[in-house]
Amino acid sequence: MEDASKKFKKDIIISGVGGQGIVSIASVIGIATLESKLFFKQSEVHGMSQRGGDVQSHFRISNKPIYSDLIPMGAADIIISVEPLEALRYVNYLQKDGWVIANKNPFNNIPSYPDLEKVWNAIEQLPNSFIVDADDEARKLGSSKSANMILLGFASHFLGIEYQMLENAIRTLFGRKGDKIVDINIHCLNRGRELFVK
Repeated sequence: MEDASKKFKKDIIISGVGGQGIVSIASVIGIATLESKLFFKQSEVHGMSQRGGDVQSHFRISNKPIYSDLIPMGAADIIISVEPLEALRYVNYLQKDGWVIANKNPFNNIPSYPDLEKVWNAIEQLPNSFIVDADDEARKLGSSKSANMILLGFASHFLGIEYQMLENAIRTLFGRKGDKIVDINIHCLNRGRELFVK
């Protein structure tokens, strides 16, 4: 966690398609934030979360009180997107030095989905961006449903939250589902963190 004597703020947009685990990413960050004794505000998850529609949430963290749950245009520090095209949908919110961490794999939920190479190229043209094959990494660890935790692990380098707090948050969030679910999500979180190379 950042030095409490200094102003600390992170504005994060979490995006993707309904059913890809956007709520779980936000919940893990939220629990970790509370455990870190930080303030946070989160907008409701917007979109058709059960129907394959686009979904996004604004998540704001600070060591000072936060008065709005919405991130202004051009102010986001990070976009974490579980779907590549959805990452591009919110780039207008990104500050000039902000980071985009996007899953490589598309969710073809619209008939006019653009050429995937063009989507990847557009992401790569951004000043600070990473495209992560989160689905493949999650499959290697035995849980294709945990691609969202791969991305969160990768993004953990940019959140300003102590990493152990994220692991603890996974235990809290998934504990009722049993040790196996907890362990696979922590393994995916760890793998995602390992994938980042400065």
